[in-house]
Amino acid sequence: MLKKNRTTAIRKFISTPSRYPAAAIAMAAVAVGVAPLATAGHHTTPAKPTTTVSAQAHTTTKPAAAAITKPAVQLTADTHSVQTRAATPANAFAGASNTALLPNGTDATQSSIPLDSSQWANATSIVHAAENLHLSPYAATIAVATSMQESKLQNLNVAVDHDSLGLFQQRPSCGWGTPAELENPTYAANAFLKSLPSNYQNMQLDVAAQTVQQSFDGQLYAQWETQAAHIVSTIVNS
Repeated sequence: MLKKNRTTAIRKFISTPSRYPAAAIAMAAVAVGVAPLATAGHHTTPAKPTTTVSAQAHTTTKPAAAAITKPAVQLTADTHSVQTRAATPANAFAGASNTALLPNGTDATQSSIPLDSSQWANATSIVHAAENLHLSPYAATIAVATSMQESKLQNLNVAVDHDSLGLFQQRPSCGWGTPAELENPTYAANAFLKSLPSNYQNMQLDVAAQTVQQSFDGQLYAQWETQAAHIVSTIVNS
């Protein structure tokens, strides 16, 4: 009964705000253990503290790539002088023209003979000997024509006209070599070619041949000029 009377008295007290200050009303409510009434329409839920996340500008900036500077390569001129290899002279025999084979033309009526394989082999030995001695194609023509007159390009292994042997009828008794040497086509060809006069290139074929052979009739060598040139040309271009 007492509690009810207190509540009635409080309500009466609250309804007359002009007579009692608001602070006194609040104190009275506390005294009786009654929670203050919430004002209608103003119930608010306390806002959670706003966490302001400062967006840190994580600007991921890749470190500038270090400039890769290659060490400068300094090309230093080689102090060693480079010797230029002398160009190998072209083979004067390859593709030799008729002018190279017979630079002074012909000066006699020409003859010719058929050749077998052994005669071609002997002619080839003569041409190669001239090449190896670094002589001109004309030297080979002179030597082949001389052998055609002396032995018809046959390797004489039986002495004729005293002790003459081989492709050029060279005589051991005159210092050309031993019989065995003179019967070797390469040896005989070298012996003849090395005996040509230094100015043979400016001589008629028969004159150059006769200077070496000292034959009883040197003009006979001239009749083989054309065929000798053809034989040399065939050998070097085959």
